[in-house]
Order: sequence, then structure tokens, then C-alpha cells
Amino acid sequence: MTAEQSSQPDVEAVATAYADLTGQPATGIWAAPGRVNLIGEHTDYNDGYVMPFALPHRVTIAAGPRTDGTWRVRTLNGDLTETFSRAELVPGMTGWQAYLAGVVWALEEAGHSIGGADLVLTSNVPMGAGLSSSAALECATLAALAGLDDLAIEPMERAKLARRAENAFVGAPTGQMDQAASTLCEAGHALFFDCRTFDVDQVPLDLAAAGLELLVLDTRTPHALVDSEYAARRASCEEAAKLLGVTALRDVTDLDAALARLEDPVMRSRVRHVVTENQRVLTAAERLKARDYLGLAPLLDASHASMRDDFEITVPTVDLAVETAKQAGAYGARMTGGGFGGCIIALLDIGRADDVARAIGAAFAAAGYRTPAHFVGIPSAGARQLS
Repeated sequence: MTAEQSSQPDVEAVATAYADLTGQPATGIWAAPGRVNLIGEHTDYNDGYVMPFALPHRVTIAAGPRTDGTWRVRTLNGDLTETFSRAELVPGMTGWQAYLAGVVWALEEAGHSIGGADLVLTSNVPMGAGLSSSAALECATLAALAGLDDLAIEPMERAKLARRAENAFVGAPTGQMDQAASTLCEAGHALFFDCRTFDVDQVPLDLAAAGLELLVLDTRTPHALVDSEYAARRASCEEAAKLLGVTALRDVTDLDAALARLEDPVMRSRVRHVVTENQRVLTAAERLKARDYLGLAPLLDASHASMRDDFEITVPTVDLAVETAKQAGAYGARMTGGGFGGCIIALLDIGRADDVARAIGAAFAAAGYRTPAHFVGIPSAGARQLS
């Protein structure tokens, strides 16, 4: 371990805990980040486009082999230890360890030979904020197990395996974006991701060079009715695609003509959001490639308005946070994530994040809402070995 690595609290913590648990140093230390979606909401299951970037917040794992064919996993978040065997790798397992067991299961289902291991982890990815803490855990686990067993697995295939662990083993019906972001993102870039073809493009996102920064603010709003509302939105989009005779709403090329063919006003609104949001992602990618970072601002604003008015997935706390950010000087702001709570992002002059967060905190206090949490979103690297 280098001096720089040992100075990182998470690396030092898992290295020390691993040695305490096993009596020997870890074979290696791996990490995978959470993510924030810059733009592109509810486009993923419509075969559309998204553009997340990885955060510096990450799951860090110290790992080494075991010879008894079992996996012992310890999390420093709550100081919990669980052990599972190959016979227990049955989809539907519950508990936090299911995310790690699911990765072992997905690797073995794909034909990889996985040996037992000790894994000690810690995470500073905020939970319940829509920043993909589960994908970070899956991708860090996969990186560690692949590293221990010298498995040559391409990055996109790793992302697919991590998603399979969450979909088929844990039972959460997520798309591919989260694991792709946690695995494939590069520092200083957003990841343009085509949810149909899985093609990716690393898009420059050097906000600091332009004198800008991106506030990520967790409204700390409990997610309510997320599952039922998500299912309703998805069903409406799928039904609209059938009525329009396209595979997915990504294939709608003439929005006005499509809307004219739909009788249900709610369905028309849902379609309008998806089609215009896809275009916003494409436009955002073009502007970022041209280093026109301020050109992102009106796209953020339009995305939020569309989520609020057409897709109807914002809530009062989120709308207040966005409105207050704009009043406090943000160039553009929007909710990020699946909706009904979670985080907003706001494009600001560099050094303004704390001031804007304080303004939002004051507005929340006046409205009787919980105090929000915030940080500056710095585009960071995906899953990797640290030592």
C-alpha cells in the first residue's frame, strides 16, 4: 500500500479491519463509486439515453482468499459480519449480504470459477438518496472477486453481471445505468450511455476549469409510493409504444404526430417527457463536448419542468429545493433520480455550493422540512483496484 493510499481513511479502515479479522494482510483493496445522473430520467426502460457520472463517494473492500469454499463478509457500517456458503447462493436471499452473494452467484452462473473469500467493506455512499449505493457495493464486490481469481472480464460485462446480481438474485428491477456508471466512468467525465445498444462515450465534464461546480443536495425526503408509481409510469410508456407501433419510445421521431395519435392526456404527457428528455441528453452531450458547460443550465431547468409537469414525479421538497437554488443564483437545477424524493443538482459558480445549500436549508426550515445534506459532485473514476 502506498503512502497516499494509506492516508485515505476508508482504505486504512478496511485494511486494518481485515488484518484484525483474519490475522493477515489483505491480498488487495478495491473500490467502486456511487453515481449521480446528470440528465436523462425514466429514459432507460424506454431504450433511451442517460448521462451519469461517478462520485468520489465509494464502497471500499479489502479482500483475500479462503480455502473452505465459503465467503465471510464484514461491513464496518454497523459492524456486522455474515458468512454464506455455495449452497446458500439461492435467489431471494435477504439481508445486506445478499448483494455480495448475488455477485458470487452471477459470476458462477456465467461460468466463472470463484473461490471463497474474506471481504471487509466500508461505504460512504449516502443510502436512500438515489446515488446507487447498492450498485457501488455490487461493482466493488465484483472487482474484488475478479481480482482475487484473476478473471479477465471486460468492463461492460462486469456491469452486466453486477446488474444480474441485483435483478435476478436480490430481486430489484433496476436498469443497466447504475452498474455501468459505477464500472465504466472516468474521472473528469460524464458517461453518455445508450440504454438499448449499451454503447458508451466518455464526455468531458471539467466544470472547475470553467469556474463552475455542481451542487448535489439530498432533500432527505422519504420515498413514498415509489414502486407503484414507477410501475404505473413504465406501464404507460410501454402501452404508448404499442399504440404508436414502435419498439420503445426512443423510436418516436415526430413528437407532434405521435401525440396526436394518443387520446389519453396522461399518456401524452408521459410520452412528451420521455421523447424530450432523450433529446435533452443528446443536446447535453453535444454541449459538453464543445465545453459549453453553461449551455447545460437550460437543459437542467427544462428537465425538471418536464419531470414536474409531464411525468409528475417531483414532490414539494424537491420543487422547493430547485426553486430556491435558482433564486440563490444557480444557473440551472433539477431533480435527479427516479423521483418522489431524493436529490437535486444545481449548476453554480465555483465556491457557491455551501451558500446555496444554506439558502435551501433556510427555506426547508421555514416550511417545516428536514435539514438537507449536500456536497459538490466531482466526476470521478469507476471501479478499480487501489492496492
